[in-house]
Amino acid sequence: MRKPKKIRHKTIPSFAFVVDGKTEVWYLQMLKRNERGIRVNIKPEIPSKKSLEDQYNLVCSLSGKEFTKVFWIIDLDTVIKEDSEAPKAKKSPLKNFENYRADLITNYPNVIVIVNNPCIEFWFLLHFEKTSKYFETCLKAETQLKKYLKNYEKTQKFFTKQNDDIYLKLKTKLNTAIDNSFALGYFENKNPTKAMCEMDLLFKSEELQSYFE
Repeated sequence: MRKPKKIRHKTIPSFAFVVDGKTEVWYLQMLKRNERGIRVNIKPEIPSKKSLEDQYNLVCSLSGKEFTKVFWIIDLDTVIKEDSEAPKAKKSPLKNFENYRADLITNYPNVIVIVNNPCIEFWFLLHFEKTSKYFETCLKAETQLKKYLKNYEKTQKFFTKQNDDIYLKLKTKLNTAIDNSFALGYFENKNPTKAMCEMDLLFKSEELQSYFE
């Protein structure tokens, strides 16, 4: 008697995200809510403590679990601010980040570090304009963004409103934002204060790129 063939079920890829703010969580939740065809589980997490070290440790921990990829989305304006305020005798927060990033890239193949400078709002802005202007603070980037999203606010109501959430507001311009993000290049230790947005690394990942071509 012929043995029945074993049915192999494809495992659905799963992405973990380590972020330091609710805006990133809401944006990722709306991405998943609106792109129903994406066969990827998306799980954003905010560390109970939001220090750079805590985020790094959580990324390392998640990388050893069941996730296909672990993304660390970091707003660099916070790191640069802490660096400027740190006592000279204390180790530089920016240097710490550079070391964490280098370690993750070298030793954790399923981890992708995404740097936004100054913050996630710069990613939103790139949907509307191609710019390499460096905004020193997130507030300045938000001010520019409000020229296009006049009622923009960092609230759950604004980000997750049914049929008018943040992802839907930006969806038609997503490919423009990906191109603008890519054009800025990537984080450089020698030039940490340049405008950058590495969100294209998410949308161009092996598991998602076919959905957003």
